[in-house]
Amino acid sequence: MCGIHDLTEHDLQPLTHHPAYLDKIKGMRFFDPHVHMTSRTTDDYQAMADAGIVAIIEPAFWLGQPRTGVDSFRDYYSSLVGWERFRSSQFGIKHYCTIGLNSKEANNEKLAEAVMEILPQFIYKEGVVGIGEIGFDDQTALEEKYYRAQLELAKEAGLPVQIHTPHRDKKQGTRRSMDIAIEHGLDPQMVIVDHNNEETVKEVLDRGFWAAFTIYPFTKMGNERMVEVVKQYGSRNIMVNSAADWGISDPLAVPKTAALMHESGIDSNDIHLVTYANAVRAFAQSGQINESDFGIASDQSEKFNGSTVLRGGQQPRINKNTTIIR
Repeated sequence: MCGIHDLTEHDLQPLTHHPAYLDKIKGMRFFDPHVHMTSRTTDDYQAMADAGIVAIIEPAFWLGQPRTGVDSFRDYYSSLVGWERFRSSQFGIKHYCTIGLNSKEANNEKLAEAVMEILPQFIYKEGVVGIGEIGFDDQTALEEKYYRAQLELAKEAGLPVQIHTPHRDKKQGTRRSMDIAIEHGLDPQMVIVDHNNEETVKEVLDRGFWAAFTIYPFTKMGNERMVEVVKQYGSRNIMVNSAADWGISDPLAVPKTAALMHESGIDSNDIHLVTYANAVRAFAQSGQINESDFGIASDQSEKFNGSTVLRGGQQPRINKNTTIIR
């Protein structure tokens, strides 16, 4: 029987395990422009880095339970530009975020007014690459009021906008989102319309907006469908994300989709555009993105305000591809 004190340095070196799809995308770099890492574990960061994800954008969103006070938003936004960025860096993934009032909580008018007052304290911070995710959920009057207010905020700050399109009546909600953005004088190239599907993509592209697709199991989009979209519409102005959050979702959706595209015979340059370069170009309009910052590994013994990703005296993991936990 082997006790903890019997382990040698050799024992502590993890065993290597490569999922088969990783071989298809070996050497590729990915940028997931929509993933809610606050809801995910450090193991997810590890797996994402192993799969080639070098940078991400974390949009401010609904946490699954309505917040009751503005200080909850203040702490959440502070975490997005603080602890979460640090946590990501410990796995060599450059973390950016977009800041905004989500559509669901826009329906609490008193709270929404208070949140609007604090947004300017955060949108000008380093690493904030847009206003998002904002837009419509149930397409109510209050959602429209705060969507419009945040479009004005984006214009004033010169930041891209990341639009959440509704799950119900998506086609109408997507069209309405674009109409209002145009009405407020936004250049479509400063607007990323997210959660597209086969029903919305043509109009979004025809009108000159960025079309983002979320690969989210059983709901928004599967990656086999995504392959067909790229075959039909090409790679121009299209980007893929995971929107992985506290639901049944997959933070590896972007590299897995790249692998499936490769299997399906899509040109490698097109894969690069939809899983990396287009998102970089769209959000770099914020002036906040520098590709030389991507994929830089950090010392996991570093601390952020006295806190570290290593718990209870854990040692930094050097070889990250392992199925063995000790």
